[in-house]
Amino acid sequence: MEVFEVDQPEHLLLVNEDEHGGFSGSEAKIEVKNLWRFSDKGVSILQNVSLDIPRGKIIGIIGPSGSGKSTLLRALNRLWEPASGTVFLDGKDITGLDVLQLRRKVGMLFQLPVLFEGTVADNIRYGPQLKGKKLSDQEVYKLLTFADLDSSFFNKHGNELSVGQAQRVALARTLANEPEVLLLDEPTSALDPISTQNIEDLMMKLKSSKGMTIVMVSHSIKQIQRIADVVCVLVGGEIVEVVNSDKLSEAKHPMATRFLQLSS
Repeated sequence: MEVFEVDQPEHLLLVNEDEHGGFSGSEAKIEVKNLWRFSDKGVSILQNVSLDIPRGKIIGIIGPSGSGKSTLLRALNRLWEPASGTVFLDGKDITGLDVLQLRRKVGMLFQLPVLFEGTVADNIRYGPQLKGKKLSDQEVYKLLTFADLDSSFFNKHGNELSVGQAQRVALARTLANEPEVLLLDEPTSALDPISTQNIEDLMMKLKSSKGMTIVMVSHSIKQIQRIADVVCVLVGGEIVEVVNSDKLSEAKHPMATRFLQLSS
């Protein structure tokens, strides 16, 4: 088993833009076009978000609490239903795709993991089993190793795990589906520094060896600068900056500048 545009606002920078308006050397894996999201009370959560997510890159999303980061992430695999014509995967409108197949291709890891009943091995085997495939013990062990867990976790149950361990099991379970895109919502917030580094190393490995596209929300600007290729700054439901991670300090939008200053 192998585990593995519409007009932009004037303040929105395009990263490595080529003469055709795309990303140099990398076509978009996901396109977001004029995406809006309103609360039940009619308050806008996302405002006219347009963004190309390049294939095989790590995209970091940062911004103040309540700026819509997790909401944007959840639109990308229909954990909430975006309007038709606003989110595309490989050029196909995701609202026209089978939602289960979409979520196998676009896996998501939440900040607080939720494990199913049964053992760690049962959790990891769950997705492939839905497709009629049972992972061997060796394949499960490999996925555990990928997620920085050893073979002793194979028969453990969820109530025996710390939050950080459960988070890594959830990661292994997501990778078992062999996704093309990985959505991460604060994936290392419950991990110690060593485990955090190991997971960051895994993200880099998935990008380099599997060509995986990774979209990661994080409150840690330093973490995003360490592993992301491109950084999106989301403020008040709007993308106010899109910059290469090594140019983040050069962000020009006033709200982005203030957020970065206060976070550093």
